[in-house]
Amino acid sequence: MRRVVCAGLLVSLASIASANNFTNNIMITGYWPPTNNMVRDFSPNPDQNNGQWLGGNWEGRGYNIYSYFPEFPGQTGPSWGKGVGDFEVDYQKTSADWHRITDQIKPVAIITFSRAQNNFEWRLEGGNRMYAESQWTPDYQAPTRPGSDLPIMQALAPGTELFSTLPIPEIMANVGAQVPGVNPTTVPVDNGRFLSNFIGLHGNWYHELNNDPSAEYRNFAAGHIHVGFAMSPQQALDATLVTLRTLTDHLDLIGAPAPSSAAALALGGLVLTRRRRPLCGREQERVEQSSR
Repeated sequence: MRRVVCAGLLVSLASIASANNFTNNIMITGYWPPTNNMVRDFSPNPDQNNGQWLGGNWEGRGYNIYSYFPEFPGQTGPSWGKGVGDFEVDYQKTSADWHRITDQIKPVAIITFSRAQNNFEWRLEGGNRMYAESQWTPDYQAPTRPGSDLPIMQALAPGTELFSTLPIPEIMANVGAQVPGVNPTTVPVDNGRFLSNFIGLHGNWYHELNNDPSAEYRNFAAGHIHVGFAMSPQQALDATLVTLRTLTDHLDLIGAPAPSSAAALALGGLVLTRRRRPLCGREQERVEQSSR
């Protein structure tokens, strides 16, 4: 297994943690456009972030933002298919990537994004629901439904509902006031039966498992947002930034990590390891060349 440096500084996850039992890392994910493109600047992968990760100590707020999403080369909407890379629109691969990445960055907060059918909605899901295996909508590659081998299917019974812990009213108010043309809204529970609900359920489940003060790496907030397919790239980006600012303000308010000396040393770097495919293509090429 190779060790791949994604942002230039070798640090352990322990050094990213603050003096308390939580990190300064916020994890955000995307699926179909515009949700992959609007979080692109926060990817630690130089093949996806235009060569510069902008998430380190973002806006001086003391939090590192890490994004993960698939690419859709040669594809056009409205049906983009499963894509390639992290969090492909596939139950098994989403599950595997979820556990691999959360184990690496130990997120203090999580926002999962996916595309909505409504044109300009910024829809904050109040919760997500588990379904029986046969009730999930098939994806693009066999096995096309989540099976009993997946951890979340073993942990949650059909009908289980887990709820968002994002600051929903504040996000709605701020996006509505600051991003013209975008319609923030919310519903009690996401009734969808495809990957949007599946990954949103993962976020709320992660919070459920790690929100206790005694957790090894505590999570303070998680939730899912559906993003209208017709909004412009700038609208989607602006709404993302407003949402992240609102979330970090909320974390400060409820006592999550403020900037610390340990976090400051860690900003700008993260060591990632994986078997299937390195997150940082050009960095991997340099590693391979130096080993020849």
